[in-house]
Amino acid sequence: MATKIHPLAQVNKGAQLDNDVEVGAYAIIGKNVKIGKGTRIGQFSQIIGHTEVGKNCHIFSYAVIGSPPQDLKYKGDKSSIVIGDDNTIREFVTINPGTSKGSKTIIGNGNLIMAYSHIAHNCVVGNNNVFANCATLAGHVVIEDKVHIGGLSAIHQFCRIGRLSIIGGCSKVVQDIPPYSLCDGHPAKVYGINTVGLKRAKFSQEKINILKKAFKIIFFSNHPLSTAIKIIKKDLPQIEELDYLIKFISSSQRGISK
Repeated sequence: MATKIHPLAQVNKGAQLDNDVEVGAYAIIGKNVKIGKGTRIGQFSQIIGHTEVGKNCHIFSYAVIGSPPQDLKYKGDKSSIVIGDDNTIREFVTINPGTSKGSKTIIGNGNLIMAYSHIAHNCVVGNNNVFANCATLAGHVVIEDKVHIGGLSAIHQFCRIGRLSIIGGCSKVVQDIPPYSLCDGHPAKVYGINTVGLKRAKFSQEKINILKKAFKIIFFSNHPLSTAIKIIKKDLPQIEELDYLIKFISSSQRGISK
């Protein structure tokens, strides 16, 4: 199908729009923007800067993607945003490019980013995540896959959020969130494993039980982390998910929410 550009939209010369792209009234598409097949751009939204948007995304009204990063170190160097396929970006979402020359903000596929959420410079977001309204990422945050972030939650710069974790609404995240966890609070703390999320991801009950035991040893005992890991390796069946959990925790630079 042909690309549909509303007569009141502003698509700058040099922008690359694939087939079947729709651009609503008063939307602005910058000259260095690429938009993939089937993507819809809502009215009054802005896609600017060096921004690439994949296929079949839906960007709603008043979203602003590609405006300069909110970082005092930014000196106007060329940086970019790369967004994958099948993402839904709701009203008033803001996404900033990287700060330094050649750096990127990267968003994967299949994410739902609800209204008023913010993704700052140099963030890396994986696949199939859900950001509830007003979820806020500071710079250099890494979100893995199938993460749920509650509304009005804020995540400190350089934090990592492990896959299949869930963060309760209005949380303050200042350290890494372990994979498979259920976290909440000021600052966010681990309350257990994300049982509902793991079941939806088709984890077997056996794997869920093993992860529950591991969480009890790591987070709800008085063992130092190194001792807890030794106990887990000695006493629990060694499954891939457990190995990933241990590697994630062991490699943390900011420390793990406890």
